[in-house]
Amino acid sequence: MMNAVEASERLIELVRGNDDIANHADGCDAGRMAAAENDLSVAFPPSYRRLIVEFGTWDIAGEEFLGVYQTPAMGQKLLGSVAETLDARSQYGMPSDLIVAMFDGMGGLVVLDSSQVNQEGEYPVLVWNPGIVDRESMERLGDDFGSFAFALCQRAVTRWRESD
Repeated sequence: MMNAVEASERLIELVRGNDDIANHADGCDAGRMAAAENDLSVAFPPSYRRLIVEFGTWDIAGEEFLGVYQTPAMGQKLLGSVAETLDARSQYGMPSDLIVAMFDGMGGLVVLDSSQVNQEGEYPVLVWNPGIVDRESMERLGDDFGSFAFALCQRAVTRWRESD
């Protein structure tokens, strides 16, 4: 069984091997990564960090991940997970130990819960909806980001290829 970072490595291979149905930015350097974690007052788990370092932000077969990136139009503002997490905290009262990684497509946010760190430094993947305060009522999507994201993307690519 592969660990979370190994799953992230497999996801990197999947994205690079399916460049006709995948997009990604140019990655995220150490300075931008440090600024992102500082802005959020929480560290990214290793598997999410690995993917952000590689791609910055990415999508494949219709699955879009926020990551961390900047654009010329927005200047130094950190977009993706940073902007969406800070917005959810200020506008909807999302707890400060959650990090937004993607949208669930139904009004919820796919988040990483830094209050529940496992032995590998990974956080569980949950769905947070505005107004939810009880974590026990939040849907758990996975034990770590790398495994969750790889499985999600692998299914999406398979469905995409089968529909061709």
